[in-house]
Amino acid sequence: MRAQQQNMKLFGLLSLLVGALAIGQINAAGNTHLVCYYDGGSFVREGLSKLTLNDLEPALQFCTHLVYGFAGINPTSNKLVSNNEKLDLDVGSGLYRTVTGLKKKYPALKVLLSVGGDRDQVDPDNNKYLTLLESSNARIPFINSAHSLVKTYGFDGLDLGWQFPKNKPKKVHGGIGKFWKGFKKIFTGDFVVDEKAEEHKEEFTALVRELKNAFRPDGYLLGLSVLPNVNSSLFYDVPALINNLDYVNLHAYDFQTPERNPEVADFPAPIYEPNERHPEANVNYQVQFWLNNHAPASKLNVAIATWGRAWKMTKDSGLTGLPPVAETDGAAPAGLQTQTAGFLSWPEVCAKLPNPANQHLKGADGPLRKVGDPTKRFGSYAYRSADDSGENGVWVAYEDPDTAANKATFVKAKGLGGVALVDLSFDDFRGGCTGGEEYPILRAIKYKL
Repeated sequence: MRAQQQNMKLFGLLSLLVGALAIGQINAAGNTHLVCYYDGGSFVREGLSKLTLNDLEPALQFCTHLVYGFAGINPTSNKLVSNNEKLDLDVGSGLYRTVTGLKKKYPALKVLLSVGGDRDQVDPDNNKYLTLLESSNARIPFINSAHSLVKTYGFDGLDLGWQFPKNKPKKVHGGIGKFWKGFKKIFTGDFVVDEKAEEHKEEFTALVRELKNAFRPDGYLLGLSVLPNVNSSLFYDVPALINNLDYVNLHAYDFQTPERNPEVADFPAPIYEPNERHPEANVNYQVQFWLNNHAPASKLNVAIATWGRAWKMTKDSGLTGLPPVAETDGAAPAGLQTQTAGFLSWPEVCAKLPNPANQHLKGADGPLRKVGDPTKRFGSYAYRSADDSGENGVWVAYEDPDTAANKATFVKAKGLGGVALVDLSFDDFRGGCTGGEEYPILRAIKYKL
C-alpha cells in the first residue's frame, strides 16, 4: 500500500513537471519574435513594387514588431531626423503617425523607428555615425531628439541600424591574379576597417546605455540591427551591451553580392559554411559569436532577406551553375520592379523560374534552371548559362518560402528569440506567384515558428 502511495506521489510530481514544461514551451512560443521591416521608401515606388498601407495590413497579423525606416542623422546638429520629411511628417498624411496608428487595429503590435539601416547617406571619409560617438556632447542631442521623435509620433522604441564601416570583401582569384594578391599583401598588410575601432566600441556601448536610461522611464524599447558585413567583434562589446537592449537582429545575409564580389557568384546567406573560403560568412557563425559572448538566445533574432543577388554569367563561367561560379561579370541586369542591377525581389525571381508564361521563351526572357537545397544548409539558386555569343547568362541565389522556413527551423532549434524579415516590400505581397496568397515568405516563417 505504502509503495502504491509513493508511486502515486511520484506520478503526481511527474505530471506537475510535464505540465510546467508544457507551459514553458507555450510561453516560449508566445514570446517568439517576428520582426517585420517596412521601408517607407517603398511607399513612393512606381508600379507593382509600390507597397501602400493597404498592402501592408495583411502582414500585420503575423508580425510581433514593425520596424519603420529609415531615419538618419543630421551631421551638423547630430539630431535624429527623418530622411524624407514630406513623406514622414506631413500633417494628416505623414507615415510616422499613420504607421503608429496601426496599433489601434493591432494592439499587440510594437512599432519602432529605425535609424541608419544602410539607407542614410554617409561620407566614407567622415562617417557621421562614428564622429557622433566620439563626443558625449554630440550624443546628447541625438538621444534627446530620438526620445522626442519616438514620443511625439507614438513609436514604441528605436531600432539602431548603426552604420559602422563594412568588412572588406574577400575576393577569389585564379592563377596569376591569386599569386599577385598574395604577394601584394606582404607589403600592404591586412585591410584596416577602422583604426579607432576599440574606442568606437566603448563609445557605442556608452550611447546604448545612455539611450536606454533616457527611454526607461517611458518603457520604450531599444533594439540593435547588426547590419550585413559589419564585424561584431570590432564594434560590439556584447556583455556590456546586451542588458540595455531588448533585442538584437543579426542581418546575416548579403555576405556575397555582385558589388562586393563581381568575379565570383556564391550563396549570399547560407545557414552553414558552404566551404572553407569564408568561415564567417554564414548565419550560424554570426549567431554563435553572440551566444559565445553571453548574449541570451531569447534576445537574438535572425534577419532573413526577401530578395536574391544576381550575377552575370559569361562563357567562362561554365555550364553547371554549381557555386562558387567563377569568371562572372558583375551584376546581372536589373529587374522590372526593383530596377537595381544585381538585385531581384522574390516576386521577380519567381517570375524567372520555369512557368507556363516563359516555358517557350528564349534568350534574355527564357526561364532559369532552378536548383533546390535538399541539405537545407545553404539556400536555393537558379541560373541560365551564357549562350554562344556570351550573352544572357544569369546566376541568382535567393530566399523563397522554403529556404526561409529552413532558417526559421534553425532559429527554433537554437532556441533563439525569433526572426526579422527584411523587407516586407520585397516579399510577394500581392500574391502573384502563389495564386493570390500574400506574403508567402512571411507566412512560411510564421508557420515554422
